[in-house]
Amino acid sequence: MPGQDTELRTLESAEDVAPEGVSATGAGAGLPGEQEEATVSPAELEKLKAEFELLKTERDQLVDRLARVQAEFENARKRSERERLEFRDYAVGNVVEQFLPVIDNFELALKATGTAEQLRSGVELIVKQMEEILRQLQVQQVPTVGVQFDPRQHEALGTIERDDLPDQHVAEEVRRGYKLRERLLRPALVRVASNPKQTSE
Repeated sequence: MPGQDTELRTLESAEDVAPEGVSATGAGAGLPGEQEEATVSPAELEKLKAEFELLKTERDQLVDRLARVQAEFENARKRSERERLEFRDYAVGNVVEQFLPVIDNFELALKATGTAEQLRSGVELIVKQMEEILRQLQVQQVPTVGVQFDPRQHEALGTIERDDLPDQHVAEEVRRGYKLRERLLRPALVRVASNPKQTSE
């Protein structure tokens, strides 16, 4: 019938323009203030509680693990410091032990009642004893007289005019320098030759 066809077309047009999820036939559906309250079933609630307890347990385990790692790190640091000090004391003890006989010989020399020449001979023997100990420790003297001045190993106290030595070579040693293998322990104090024959050329 013509009237019914018009009504059907009107309903179809209303469904076409209705927003998705909103029924055109539902009066007042989707209006503000009329949203349905979300409900959680008891099974879902129990599941959420179980997940929460699991996460809480994992968090507590991680916090405990972090505390143990921090304690282990602190213990390792203290142990390393203690071992470093023990090694230093051991190394120093070994060196001091080798010099104790030298001190004994110095004390004997001081108690001696011999002549000045005998005392000098005794001190020379003690110096040789000390040099031997230094050699065993791989401590060497810095070469001086006759070698070219090297600011990395020598410390100049001044110059001396000398025509028998090349210019800028060590003429005198004031104080010995020492090095441990290639490491300089202290520079040698020297006076450097200034050769007027070479400087005037």
